[in-house]
Amino acid sequence: MNDTTGTVEGAPLIKPSSTEHPLYDAVVEACRTVYDPEIPVNIFDLGLVYTVDINEENDVKVIMTLTAPGCPVAGEMPGWVADAVGPVAGVKSIDVELTWEPQWGMDMMSDEARLELGFM
Repeated sequence: MNDTTGTVEGAPLIKPSSTEHPLYDAVVEACRTVYDPEIPVNIFDLGLVYTVDINEENDVKVIMTLTAPGCPVAGEMPGWVADAVGPVAGVKSIDVELTWEPQWGMDMMSDEARLELGFM
Protein backbone atom coordinates (compact mmCIF):
# COMPACT_ATOMS: atom_id res chain seq x y z
CA MET A 1 0.00 0.00 0.00
CA ASN A 2 1.33 3.41 -0.97
CA ASP A 3 0.92 5.70 2.05
CA THR A 4 0.82 8.82 -0.12
CA THR A 5 -1.93 7.83 -2.54
CA GLY A 6 -3.68 5.05 -0.62
CA THR A 7 -3.37 2.72 -3.60
CA VAL A 8 -2.10 -0.81 -3.62
CA GLU A 9 1.13 -1.14 -5.57
CA GLY A 10 0.49 -2.99 -8.81
CA ALA A 11 -3.28 -2.35 -8.68
CA PRO A 12 -4.76 -1.17 -11.99
CA LEU A 13 -5.46 2.55 -12.26
CA ILE A 14 -8.71 1.78 -14.05
CA LYS A 15 -11.13 -0.69 -12.46
CA PRO A 16 -11.95 -3.56 -14.86
CA SER A 17 -15.34 -3.55 -16.57
CA SER A 18 -18.00 -6.26 -16.23
CA THR A 19 -17.39 -7.46 -19.80
CA GLU A 20 -18.97 -10.87 -19.15
CA HIS A 21 -22.28 -9.40 -17.93
CA PRO A 22 -25.16 -9.92 -20.41
CA LEU A 23 -25.96 -6.17 -20.38
CA TYR A 24 -22.39 -5.02 -21.04
CA ASP A 25 -22.64 -4.74 -24.83
CA ALA A 26 -25.97 -2.86 -24.68
CA VAL A 27 -24.57 -0.42 -22.12
CA VAL A 28 -21.48 0.17 -24.28
CA GLU A 29 -23.69 0.80 -27.32
CA ALA A 30 -25.70 3.32 -25.27
CA CYS A 31 -22.45 5.06 -24.29
CA ARG A 32 -21.53 5.22 -27.97
CA THR A 33 -24.60 7.43 -28.58
CA VAL A 34 -23.06 10.20 -26.44
CA TYR A 35 -20.66 12.58 -28.16
CA ASP A 36 -18.29 15.20 -26.88
CA PRO A 37 -19.72 18.34 -28.56
CA GLU A 38 -16.26 19.54 -29.56
CA ILE A 39 -15.02 16.25 -31.05
CA PRO A 40 -16.99 14.25 -33.66
CA VAL A 41 -16.36 10.90 -31.95
CA ASN A 42 -18.44 9.13 -29.30
CA ILE A 43 -17.19 9.12 -25.71
CA PHE A 44 -16.58 5.36 -25.61
CA ASP A 45 -14.26 5.34 -28.62
CA LEU A 46 -12.59 8.50 -27.34
CA GLY A 47 -11.59 6.47 -24.29
CA LEU A 48 -13.52 8.66 -21.85
CA VAL A 49 -15.40 5.67 -20.39
CA TYR A 50 -12.97 3.94 -18.05
CA THR A 51 -15.21 1.37 -16.38
CA VAL A 52 -18.65 -0.14 -16.95
CA ASP A 53 -19.42 -2.03 -13.73
CA ILE A 54 -22.67 -4.02 -13.64
CA ASN A 55 -23.67 -6.00 -10.56
CA GLU A 56 -25.97 -9.04 -10.27
CA GLU A 57 -28.99 -6.77 -9.70
CA ASN A 58 -28.25 -4.93 -12.99
CA ASP A 59 -27.19 -1.72 -11.26
CA VAL A 60 -24.76 -0.02 -13.63
CA LYS A 61 -21.90 2.23 -12.59
CA VAL A 62 -19.99 4.08 -15.27
CA ILE A 63 -16.68 5.64 -14.29
CA MET A 64 -15.59 8.17 -16.86
CA THR A 65 -13.43 11.19 -17.42
CA LEU A 66 -13.34 14.15 -19.77
CA THR A 67 -10.64 15.31 -22.16
CA ALA A 68 -9.75 18.14 -19.76
CA PRO A 69 -10.91 19.33 -16.33
CA GLY A 70 -11.99 22.65 -17.83
CA CYS A 71 -14.23 20.93 -20.39
CA PRO A 72 -17.29 23.18 -20.92
CA VAL A 73 -19.69 20.22 -20.59
CA ALA A 74 -18.15 18.82 -17.38
CA GLY A 75 -21.37 19.42 -15.46
CA GLU A 76 -23.61 17.99 -18.19
CA MET A 77 -21.78 14.97 -19.64
CA PRO A 78 -22.49 12.56 -16.73
CA GLY A 79 -26.20 13.34 -17.10
CA TRP A 80 -26.03 12.65 -20.83
CA VAL A 81 -24.49 9.26 -20.11
CA ALA A 82 -27.12 8.47 -17.46
CA ASP A 83 -29.88 9.50 -19.89
CA ALA A 84 -28.42 7.21 -22.57
CA VAL A 85 -27.81 4.15 -20.34
CA GLY A 86 -30.86 4.39 -18.05
CA PRO A 87 -33.42 3.32 -20.70
CA VAL A 88 -31.44 0.22 -21.76
CA ALA A 89 -33.67 -2.82 -21.26
CA GLY A 90 -32.71 -4.63 -18.07
CA VAL A 91 -30.82 -1.76 -16.43
CA LYS A 92 -32.12 -1.29 -12.88
CA SER A 93 -30.21 1.89 -12.01
CA ILE A 94 -27.38 4.00 -13.40
CA ASP A 95 -24.69 5.91 -11.53
CA VAL A 96 -22.12 7.95 -13.43
CA GLU A 97 -18.94 8.95 -11.63
CA LEU A 98 -16.51 11.49 -13.03
CA THR A 99 -12.83 10.92 -12.26
CA TRP A 100 -9.61 12.64 -13.20
CA GLU A 101 -7.33 9.70 -12.36
CA PRO A 102 -5.74 8.57 -14.53
CA GLN A 103 -5.70 11.66 -16.68
CA TRP A 104 -7.13 11.09 -20.16
CA GLY A 105 -4.67 10.98 -23.03
CA MET A 106 -4.95 10.54 -26.77
CA ASP A 107 -3.47 7.06 -26.39
CA MET A 108 -6.80 5.98 -24.81
CA MET A 109 -8.70 6.44 -28.08
CA SER A 110 -9.78 3.44 -30.13
CA ASP A 111 -8.30 2.91 -33.58
CA GLU A 112 -11.68 3.97 -35.01
CA ALA A 113 -11.48 7.30 -33.17
CA ARG A 114 -7.88 7.87 -34.30
CA LEU A 115 -8.90 7.18 -37.89
CA GLU A 116 -11.95 9.48 -37.66
CA LEU A 117 -9.81 12.32 -36.30
CA GLY A 118 -7.04 11.80 -38.86
CA PHE A 119 -4.39 10.46 -36.47
CA MET A 120 -3.91 7.24 -38.49
